[in-house]
Amino acid sequence: MNVVVCVKQIPDPAAPQSLDDAHNLNRTGKLILDEADTYGVEMALQLVDKAGEGEVTVISMGSADDVAGLRNALAMGAAKAVIVSDPSLRGTDALGTAKVLAAVVRRISPDLVLCATESSDGYTGTTPVQLAELLAMPSITFAKSVSVEGTQLKVDRQTEEGYDEVTSPLPAVVTVTAGVVEPRYASFKGIMAAKSKPLEVLSVADLGLASETGPGGARQVISAVVTAEARQAGEKHVDEGDGAQQIVTFLESIKVL
Repeated sequence: MNVVVCVKQIPDPAAPQSLDDAHNLNRTGKLILDEADTYGVEMALQLVDKAGEGEVTVISMGSADDVAGLRNALAMGAAKAVIVSDPSLRGTDALGTAKVLAAVVRRISPDLVLCATESSDGYTGTTPVQLAELLAMPSITFAKSVSVEGTQLKVDRQTEEGYDEVTSPLPAVVTVTAGVVEPRYASFKGIMAAKSKPLEVLSVADLGLASETGPGGARQVISAVVTAEARQAGEKHVDEGDGAQQIVTFLESIKVL
């Protein structure tokens, strides 16, 4: 069984964050593997182990100047990595990102594609389902457990009331929630082995998507970024026996009652 995991290298959340002149997140510092993606990597490794054959490939889009995050996924046990890195990708929107990832997935033709529900530095939550649409694959989101029996995929999909039991043919795209599995720590042996595992770097030209990425292909423009207003202090009332009435009066004033 061959599984592709879409991952993202993000600026270290522990470091101060800033924007560049184009209002994009500054990614010139240390990059790490998004913690949300470690659950997908672990899930993929477990599925391949259970199948008894196949491999896990991690794919990403971003700068290849620092690939420590991808090496971390390789150290966990992934067999190889592919990153699409090109200066022209700066400013690409979620759909453009999905097009890039879809082009890489088509090259690999996996049995299953796993993603996090959303990245920790973007929070759009739209890229995985766009990816599924572009690949003409079924999409199952918010998976809390994933299993494969032959060519049939079984997923417990997290909902507000509990979970839905969903089945789907393969190949498919599945987003996994945080906590679905316990990601393994990379061993020293794994870290050393990761240094020699294949890590392919592709450009936009390799994928033929130059006109659909970057600011030119984006369907949104960030015209300005302003600092959010400081939160104002709330009103304080001393309960002198009329606390309940004060609450009712307040709720009526905001038309809740």
